Amino acid sequence: MLTERQRMILNVIIDDYIRSAEPIGSRSISKRSDVSFSPATIRNEMADLEELGFLEQPHTSAGRIPSIKGYRYYVDHLVRLGEVNDQDVQKVRSFFTEKMNQMEQIIQHAASILSNLTNYTSIVLGPETFANSLKHFQLVPISDDTAVAIIVTSTGHVENRTISIPADMSMDEMQQAVNILNAKLIGVPMVRLKSKLYSEVGQELGRYADQCERLLGVLDDALKSEDDHRLFLSGATNMLTQPEFKDVDKVKTVLDLLDETPTIMQMFSSLPSGIAVRIGTENTHEAINNCSLITATYSAHGQQLGTIGILGPTRMDYGKVIGLLDLLSKDMAVLLGRWYK
Repeated sequence: MLTERQRMILNVIIDDYIRSAEPIGSRSISKRSDVSFSPATIRNEMADLEELGFLEQPHTSAGRIPSIKGYRYYVDHLVRLGEVNDQDVQKVRSFFTEKMNQMEQIIQHAASILSNLTNYTSIVLGPETFANSLKHFQLVPISDDTAVAIIVTSTGHVENRTISIPADMSMDEMQQAVNILNAKLIGVPMVRLKSKLYSEVGQELGRYADQCERLLGVLDDALKSEDDHRLFLSGATNMLTQPEFKDVDKVKTVLDLLDETPTIMQMFSSLPSGIAVRIGTENTHEAINNCSLITATYSAHGQQLGTIGILGPTRMDYGKVIGLLDLLSKDMAVLLGRWYK
């Protein structure tokens, strides 16, 4: 448990570091009008906060910067939420006065306004992303080693693709696997199919099929969906403006991830409802272990319609971003609720 003085000093360090991107020293803290402690007292408290894991010292003679643990404490206990200034509120509200007749327009505009207001990268997943689930899967043989995979979703969308069947694998074996897949995965959102395929279908299939892994591989290929989900990115190159990402290789790994729509979909599928904050290594994907991802879901009539996310450095303006996501997600729920009566 941190003392009130430690909480105040940690809060000041993180607030100042978010603004400056420079390590914060005790003298700069002591000069603030809202701080009444001496540099020596502040130094001692900073040393204790470092020992407790809330701060890090990047260089021997430098000040301190927040650690992942420090940011987590800040988000959970210190950050002031809902501090969206009037100008930003007006920009969000004006967005919803525009006439947009297509779902894609709404989502794309939401992504754009978020990236513009935050100077981070925005990711918006639309209603069909999570609402679209598997209704039926079928394999139709067309030769000894070829079949057509037919995927029917809950929204009535039908996809079909030709897949290869290994020469030593019988259609009877494949059909057994298909039957298990339909029994286990009907009703599962398309974005979660891959993980469910290997856990639930794989577990059942492994009880009797000698070629379990190979059968799962064929099914995996068959279920690969076209990237037609309503996912929009805006401000991907905003990462380049952040001091933390001067390293080109580091930026490239993030930008490469943003090009992998299925990976992003999978990443978002594991996030909880409401507002969620994942900081640094709390993110499941290594490419964004130096980033923070803040997401907010939006719902209408009791149904979750989609997710809005902001990806930026761990040195993120958490209060502003959380406030904007909360505001925008609520307004989107009202607007899109008219589409899902």
